[in-house]
Amino acid sequence: MNMDKLLKQAQKMQAQMAAVQEELEKTIVEGTAGGGMVKAKVNGHGEVLSVSISPEVVDKDEVEMLEDLVLSAIKDAAKQSKELANSKMNAVTGGMPGMPGFM
Repeated sequence: MNMDKLLKQAQKMQAQMAAVQEELEKTIVEGTAGGGMVKAKVNGHGEVLSVSISPEVVDKDEVEMLEDLVLSAIKDAAKQSKELANSKMNAVTGGMPGMPGFM
């Protein structure tokens, strides 16, 4: 493989990775806890966008449980976001480790 071909391949991969990063920023996944009573939305970069809590789980005597549910929903959404990002990046990089843009 000559250098020009390798360079063009690298540039193509870089453009694909940039497109995937842009797509991930716009993609939203939702994590849930407590049977869907607590929901967290996260984009493909793992940024928490919103948290929604059903009024039924709001009880001043059970704040700790609510905190646990919120944390669980955020972790669920973040996990889904990371899996989505890895899947999309692997499609571009062929699973090559150490590629820039990996989460």
